[in-house]
Amino acid sequence: MTKLSVNINKIATLRNARGHNRPDVLQAARDIERFGAEGITVHPRPDERHIRYQDVRDLKSIVSTELNVEGNPTPDFLDLVREVRPEQVTLVPDAPDAITSNAGWDTIRHQAYLRDVVGELKELGCRVSIFLDPDLALVEAAVQTGTDRIELYTEAYARGYLADREAAVAPYRAAAARAGQLGLGVNAGHDLDLDNLAWLHQQLPELAEVSIGHALVCDALYFGLENTVQLYRRQLKSVSS
Repeated sequence: MTKLSVNINKIATLRNARGHNRPDVLQAARDIERFGAEGITVHPRPDERHIRYQDVRDLKSIVSTELNVEGNPTPDFLDLVREVRPEQVTLVPDAPDAITSNAGWDTIRHQAYLRDVVGELKELGCRVSIFLDPDLALVEAAVQTGTDRIELYTEAYARGYLADREAAVAPYRAAAARAGQLGLGVNAGHDLDLDNLAWLHQQLPELAEVSIGHALVCDALYFGLENTVQLYRRQLKSVSS
């Protein structure tokens, strides 16, 4: 079954708004795992506007499933990863001032750089995933970096889903199939929600993991956190018609 990794950045954003420890990010991670999630994702950024570097250190000691740390492999980020050694590192080429991730890697242009970074991370014992647009040439070039997985950047899929879900998913289906042929694991994330997740899951049999944060936390305001985690997990078991 495709695993659900919950991104808790937005929980940290809410905490930081008041400067105290409410909600407690660590307790939220424990509860999310208890409610059925198979992983916890964080994406620390240089300004620490949501998840802080210390949060990542603290989470490593309490997460009992898998900790997935996303980010641009800057020197500070790599120092953190060397210290924490999470189960998975997802490399994302976002600028320091990016509101959210908005593009995947050009694995052709940056192949040598990524190969060096991936090699070091794998020596640390981390599984490595590269954030990627659903482009077959980029998938094929990703193999040459030595990465274990790719994470398909699904904003375009989510944007096109309501108008034409078949057209929206087609490039992702092709990219995932090619990745599987090449021996790459396939993750996915960005703008996935209760409306579009089940169809993506049905169409991508290679899908190992989805990382979902913003929509899940928004839904939890209405449905409750425990129920929401279960609702998302249910989408990864269902078959859409």
